[in-house]
Amino acid sequence: MKPPPFTYHRARDVQGAADLVAELGEDAKFLAGGQSLIPMMNFRLARPEHLIDIGRLRELSFVDARADSLRVGSLSTHRAVETADLGAGFAVVRDTMRWIGHLPIRARGTVGGSLAHADATAEWCLLAVLLDADIVVAGSGGRRRTIAAREAFLGFYTTVLEEDELIVEVLFGRPAPHAAVTEFAERKGDFALVSAAVDLDLGAGTVSGGRVALGGVGPAVTRVPEAEQVLQAGGRAGRELFEECAHAAAAAVEPPEDGDAGTEYRKALVRNLVIHACEEAVAR
Repeated sequence: MKPPPFTYHRARDVQGAADLVAELGEDAKFLAGGQSLIPMMNFRLARPEHLIDIGRLRELSFVDARADSLRVGSLSTHRAVETADLGAGFAVVRDTMRWIGHLPIRARGTVGGSLAHADATAEWCLLAVLLDADIVVAGSGGRRRTIAAREAFLGFYTTVLEEDELIVEVLFGRPAPHAAVTEFAERKGDFALVSAAVDLDLGAGTVSGGRVALGGVGPAVTRVPEAEQVLQAGGRAGRELFEECAHAAAAAVEPPEDGDAGTEYRKALVRNLVIHACEEAVAR
């Protein structure tokens, strides 16, 4: 199928793009890598009358990795992050890119596009929520603001972004040397049925805290306080603690039942994936 008719605009700078969207209204959409929006248009799930192409705004394409922080421009491709040297503190971000579709998708899809699309199983949303990232956005009239990732995703493909706002960059403000992301899909490259991510506070073989985030178990990526409480109680980094954490995570969620999988099947995936993610995080 082909998309419905639209008027094409090419943005020259960030501010001009935001101002143009404000002028055109709700019938205008930003176009970056096009890996989410164009398929939705082809299937008539989205019908914007105006597309504002921001793909040539080179100032939004960068990966700035330091010992204590990581900044990624919104137009950076998944592949650019996958091939960057992010150091031990942010290796989990680099390694997570392998879960995103296939190589052609990673070579064109963008960080900002994934965050703005807000799929409940999107790897960038999962990383941002797990690692307490900040999302910097620009709006019309020169406005800029920073949104905590934990507050950014409201539900199915819904964020707190205003119509005239576009994502400029995502900032990871703390290293995560003992973090891991894993997921399960029916076929390699498919959207995950369930994804799990953990970030452990680990020292001398002992866990003293951590964070757990899940995708595919609700309308948006979510943290799981019940599982994090198990990690906060602490203990030896091993199978017993990780199984307790995984069971707490599965008990705390009520995944949807649809044509792809049932609730209990997704709960079983949560248990297995959380254990696997914990073990992989320790191995780092």
